[in-house]
Amino acid sequence: MRVISGQAKGHPLKAVPGSNTRPTTDKVKESLFNIIGPYFDEERVLDLFAGTGGLGIEALSRGAASAVFVDSNAQSIEVIRHNLKSTRLADRAEVYRNDARRAIKVLQRAAEPFQIIFLDPPYAMKDCDELLMDMSSKGIVDDGAIAVVEHHPDVVYKEQFGDFNRTRYAVYGEIALSVYRHEIHTHKEEDTYDEPSSNPHGA
Repeated sequence: MRVISGQAKGHPLKAVPGSNTRPTTDKVKESLFNIIGPYFDEERVLDLFAGTGGLGIEALSRGAASAVFVDSNAQSIEVIRHNLKSTRLADRAEVYRNDARRAIKVLQRAAEPFQIIFLDPPYAMKDCDELLMDMSSKGIVDDGAIAVVEHHPDVVYKEQFGDFNRTRYAVYGEIALSVYRHEIHTHKEEDTYDEPSSNPHGA
């Protein structure tokens, strides 16, 4: 694994020992960033099931301003810190060992919304839509934000849920990518209200 493009292009990334973590392959990662980027402009990133940190690090390398990395596995946290240090991106990152749902509650208190969100959970987990809606309800997803869910093709997510609309779906062997845009719909009463004339008789 390596950083594909940007500031840290070509830097190798350490893998998490064992078989519990499934890092995104370079081929899929390159395709993903061609879909959502390829480069960024000061966005704030959340890598929620970070694993090696490869997705968040790639976003930082391509111009994102900062990234928060969350994983519940101690070995993953160690690897993420190593990869951030080796790519010289640690000064723009925060790394937390936490369960995803507890992490969302903590991030709510920070009150800083994200513009890019990566969710690459274990394939046994099939409720990324609920996690995204939870994040949205807590105000940590910016309007217009991009959310990427990596999942097995057998797992089906709706094209639309809450304020998320799928803009792209792609399958690469046993990996599927569902890309969503977060669009907050507000219904303003004044949009459909016709102000009465000051002279109802038209004289």
